Amino acid sequence: MVAPAALHDERLTAPRSWWLIAAGIGVACALMLFPFGPLPLLCGLVGGGALAAVCVSSYGSVRVRVVADSLIAGDARIPVSALGEAEALDAGQARAWRTYKADTRAHMVLRGYVPTAVRVEVTDPQDPTPYVYLSTRHPQRLVEALRSARESAVA
Repeated sequence: MVAPAALHDERLTAPRSWWLIAAGIGVACALMLFPFGPLPLLCGLVGGGALAAVCVSSYGSVRVRVVADSLIAGDARIPVSALGEAEALDAGQARAWRTYKADTRAHMVLRGYVPTAVRVEVTDPQDPTPYVYLSTRHPQRLVEALRSARESAVA
């Protein structure tokens, strides 16, 4: 079986500065073990740096995808038939929706280092989630992909 082509596929990778911080954590671990000799120093450098890199990589590996008739955001898979209108949010609007306008029932795929987002209404009456908030670097592309998926699901 051939997988359907993605209408939108984006990985919310962590910024480069986080990788420098991960390397700095490795150096800090090495310096803490410096009094115990060169082998513990090397183990601290490699072990601390690797652990920090795994943490940065896992946090920055979340994907937002629109495939055939579904929105896949992180671990959530939502059929486009359960979604309403999508709204592209600029940096100011996105900040408002992730702070004082936020609803605690909303599903949020939030990455603070991504300034723009998309807010999608959930229209399924069985679902108490009012909307889905998705951090994205390309909000217009995601809105268009959702609109296109919804139109093809209706047709």
